[in-house]
Amino acid sequence: MNRAKREEIFRRLQAENPEPTTELEYSNTFELLIAVILSAQATDVGVNKATRKLFPVANTPQAILDLGVDGLKSYIRTIGLFNAKAENIIKTCQALVERHGSKVPATREELQALPGVGRKTANVVLNTAFRQPAMAVDTHIFRVSNRTGIAPGKNVLEVEKRLMRLVPKDYLLDAHHWLILHGRYICTARKPRCAACVIYDLCEFKQKTA
Repeated sequence: MNRAKREEIFRRLQAENPEPTTELEYSNTFELLIAVILSAQATDVGVNKATRKLFPVANTPQAILDLGVDGLKSYIRTIGLFNAKAENIIKTCQALVERHGSKVPATREELQALPGVGRKTANVVLNTAFRQPAMAVDTHIFRVSNRTGIAPGKNVLEVEKRLMRLVPKDYLLDAHHWLILHGRYICTARKPRCAACVIYDLCEFKQKTA
């Protein structure tokens, strides 16, 4: 895929959705961090249902620490892997209180040092909360990047690095959101909705659906 085609793809995605953002519900950076940790192997819809009850009660590191592991579990038990996530969130809150003055750090290194925060979670927080160019490659972005030909790669890190290099700079800040939403609602896994796709003629996927 050439540069001009990528430029037109993102121009169209921007025209369709000028201000894309995450579908996770949050009102501050800490809430976003917790929501993203909870979203691993879970849906945004499921996470939002849990955090709508959790955040009015506890939306600071100290407030969640005050809940304790069992108290936190009572709010998130509908989410997959909730036991491990509760343990990690409590440890992360402890680290935020002790090392960061209860503030979410704005560097990849500091974020990834928090329990339960991997590269993908760090990228979401850096991009969404701190508006830094970052690409959180999930299953949707991995699929869209490979299927369309925008930035094919054999693994998540390879796709991330190619997207960071190949997405036109003017679109890089919001590209993560456009790609994830496109994968979630149009370029779906089993049967992509090619007839409803704004980049149908630019996509290099050979098995397009009618």
